[in-house]
Amino acid sequence: MRVGVLAVQGDFEKHIHSLKSLSNPPETIEVRTPEDLAKVERLIIPGGESTTVGLLLQRYGLADAIQERAAAGMPIWGTCMGMIMLSKKVEGRDQFTLGLLDITVRRNAFGAQVHSFEAPVSMTNLSEPVEGVFIRAPIVTEYGDLTEVLARYDGKVVAVRQGTILGTSFHPELTDDTRLHEWFTTF
Repeated sequence: MRVGVLAVQGDFEKHIHSLKSLSNPPETIEVRTPEDLAKVERLIIPGGESTTVGLLLQRYGLADAIQERAAAGMPIWGTCMGMIMLSKKVEGRDQFTLGLLDITVRRNAFGAQVHSFEAPVSMTNLSEPVEGVFIRAPIVTEYGDLTEVLARYDGKVVAVRQGTILGTSFHPELTDDTRLHEWFTTF
């Protein structure tokens, strides 16, 4: 299996490290072009800056390519900014998104960078909580009927899944816990 990590901006190297740490590590590819995307079976969209990444995805033809692969059933996981990019709507902003998850998100829902924190997050798909690293993290404020809530933190939705599309507000790649990466490679 080949897992691509979107590598146009953001913390893509940490995701690659997490994938390489798995008991049965997949081949990983840094995805920067539609041609790179064509080589992978799964894609991770890491944290970063959503306005910038949205512009880059459109400029390099990756937006259409990602949407086409998602429509064909390719599993995609967005962390933090990646979840924003996967959403259908961003509260209070008119910015580009891929529109692949039937969710509305609120950017920086826990505050600015100085308000970053770590906390245990109980996920419905894992037996033990994961350590959630929240850095200018979004939350899901609305979700559609086909969207499954996987986790809440302090009553706020911080992880969702819709079919083969997964979104998490937090950064599991910044911890040594690779269970979410392992799970992503199996569904």
